[in-house]
Amino acid sequence: MFNLSLRMLGTFPDAEDAAQDIMMKIITHLSSFKKESAFSTWVFTIASNYLKDYKKHMFAQFPLSFEYYSDDIENGNIRDVPDLTQNVEKSILAEELKYSCTNVMLQCLDTESRCIFVLGTMFKLDSRIAGDILGITPEAYRQRLSRIRRKMADFLNDYCGEYGCGKCNCRERVNYAIQNHRINPSKLDFNNAAEISAQTIINFKNAMEDIDGMAGQFSFCKLYESPETLKASIEDFLDSASFSIVKNS
Repeated sequence: MFNLSLRMLGTFPDAEDAAQDIMMKIITHLSSFKKESAFSTWVFTIASNYLKDYKKHMFAQFPLSFEYYSDDIENGNIRDVPDLTQNVEKSILAEELKYSCTNVMLQCLDTESRCIFVLGTMFKLDSRIAGDILGITPEAYRQRLSRIRRKMADFLNDYCGEYGCGKCNCRERVNYAIQNHRINPSKLDFNNAAEISAQTIINFKNAMEDIDGMAGQFSFCKLYESPETLKASIEDFLDSASFSIVKNS
């Protein structure tokens, strides 16, 4: 739920808040699970619907587009920016910018397309399960996923120097990114997050398939452990008197 929230909302703080809300919603509505689908499908449906309507995150207030991103790459003034690295190694900041940028780039998609892309590319959900989650046919899901992947791949190829043939270079844009509050040398969320293997997610869900051969182009979508603060919040809730009342009612 944290990784789904992170890709749908773009930032660690927003993802942590949303993941906590989703977990609370799941825990307190377990009695509504009718076993008409797999439990994981039910969970993903709750989470996807919640995240598609989530309006409290930063990018709901400041929406992005591929046009904005491409214009910033082409015309952003990266040369006259002072050194803002705060003695943090530039290679570390470039790595932070790379993963932040590719994650935030997902915000250029509309919420439905973003959800389709994340479910299909990161979680590799079976098209039948993904269709059930999103309320569309498996065929429609596969077609839309293929179009969205192509759109993302074309943008990366045209503009990104890391994953394509573009001129955008993370190391050259570090100070520009700091100046525009895209990364913070004192708070490197992506560098500090503990990474987990994709196989862990695959084994946990046990509902996976390859839809087409383009998934490898999106290896930048790493999976991360939930922050300790999120885990602690859930544990505190499970131990609370309020949950005991809900559980015993």
